[in-house]
Amino acid sequence: MNKTLLIAGASMLALSLSSGAALASDPQTDARISELEDRIAQLEETNRRLLEYLESQQQPQGAPHHSGPSSHHQRSHAPAATQTPAPQQHASHHADHHGENATGGYVGLSSEYSFRMLDHAENVNNRQLIMLQAMQNGELNNRVTLGGGLTVLANYQRSNSDTKFGWLMRHPTSNNQIGEEVSEFVVHAASLQTTARFSDNITGYLELLYNPEQSFGSGTITDLNRNQIQMRKAYVLFGNLDETPWYAAIGKMDTPFGLQDTVSPFTNSTTWHAFAGLAYGGLVGYYNNGFHLRAMGIQGGSQFRAHNTSVQGTNVPSRVNNFAVDANYTADLGNDNTLLVGASYTHGSTYCTAFPVLHFNPCADNNPAYSVYGRLEAGAFTLLGEFASTTDVWPGSHNPNAPLNVFEAVETSSWALGGRYDMDIGADSPLAFSFEFSRFTAGDEGSPWEDQDQWVGGLSYFATPTVKLFGEVIHTEGWVPLNFLSGGTPGMPINTTWSEADAETDVITVGVQAAF
Repeated sequence: MNKTLLIAGASMLALSLSSGAALASDPQTDARISELEDRIAQLEETNRRLLEYLESQQQPQGAPHHSGPSSHHQRSHAPAATQTPAPQQHASHHADHHGENATGGYVGLSSEYSFRMLDHAENVNNRQLIMLQAMQNGELNNRVTLGGGLTVLANYQRSNSDTKFGWLMRHPTSNNQIGEEVSEFVVHAASLQTTARFSDNITGYLELLYNPEQSFGSGTITDLNRNQIQMRKAYVLFGNLDETPWYAAIGKMDTPFGLQDTVSPFTNSTTWHAFAGLAYGGLVGYYNNGFHLRAMGIQGGSQFRAHNTSVQGTNVPSRVNNFAVDANYTADLGNDNTLLVGASYTHGSTYCTAFPVLHFNPCADNNPAYSVYGRLEAGAFTLLGEFASTTDVWPGSHNPNAPLNVFEAVETSSWALGGRYDMDIGADSPLAFSFEFSRFTAGDEGSPWEDQDQWVGGLSYFATPTVKLFGEVIHTEGWVPLNFLSGGTPGMPINTTWSEADAETDVITVGVQAAF
């Protein structure tokens, strides 16, 4: 810039003087012009020397701020003649320790990264690894990466039982679903994420969520209690896969239990609804050559989802006395085909509460759970399967009052099996067809709360890499809400239950899931 300005200034001065000379012809004017020409020659010589000095002090164009974990060490031991001037040393030090590079800045967007982080259907409990891989891929070059997601729905539901709709993508309560037919134009969820690179090895993540259809707030979906914005996740991540396969995180996050994914474009499996965890805790992970190991110490008491352990007979989360461990391996089968297999264990699932069952009640003792899962990606096909179960019976699955007391307490389990085919239609992205079946088992054989089955047929298309258009046809059998599933519903006799084995629901839904 300095060189350009100086040359431009000198050129403009010379042009103006030349123009003036053309207009004047007397000897006095010629003498003055000659004197000015000498001064211009001196100015150009000074300008040339100044440019040579600036170029000798400046770093080469396009040189990166840092080239790896050892760049700071190499700079600090470079010969004195090649040391960077003090102001640039400060800028380079700042870049090394705050995650900037030659193409990065302070605030930016990464829409595909935001879609992956906010997607509720795939990689749902794998967010820390997604962040680490995004760092490697150059998607998080800015100090702060902002993004958001929005999912809107139009659907029609029909049930054979008054006010009992079994589709779990919204809370199955009479507050919002009256009669035997339901139709909606709604916001299912809206979210915002902020990812901050505090340094090359320390990253912060915040996620705000608005989800009126699945909120635990009271009232209808237009009640203010269900229209709150919550801090869904927040944690600090320590790690950099370019330096070490180990990483760690502390905060509020998904727990490493099970796969919890679905091949459906929108509807989660019953396995996700039954066992996907969200809790306060500390996570340690290891990822290398397809092997991924995670262990998380989980805050005790009743957590946000799927975890509960007793703290001196209460649900007060005042001790870290719960944990979850997951290990999986992804095998490369060649030609971009992969096979993932894994298993998980948690010390305290949520299925430890006594009769009558109510979310977040204290437990007398913990009830562990385990999960096994797999996913095959072969060409245009994706197949996945998962099974999760508690190791002990769920005390609350038994109603001690006749006539329901004939049904014994049982282990709680869920399994899912699904497949997806990506059809090439000659467009920018394929048209995906999917089918998935999942079952949630919560009661003894023959009990009204024995199980709830779900079939989902899906169709989806990515209009852009971060805008998914989808449609689904869903059928459910059984109506088994977790609260008071075996009886004890307020306003009903203690020896009856509002669960219904013969209840069926059919749903047609279309929607848009987009991120920026």
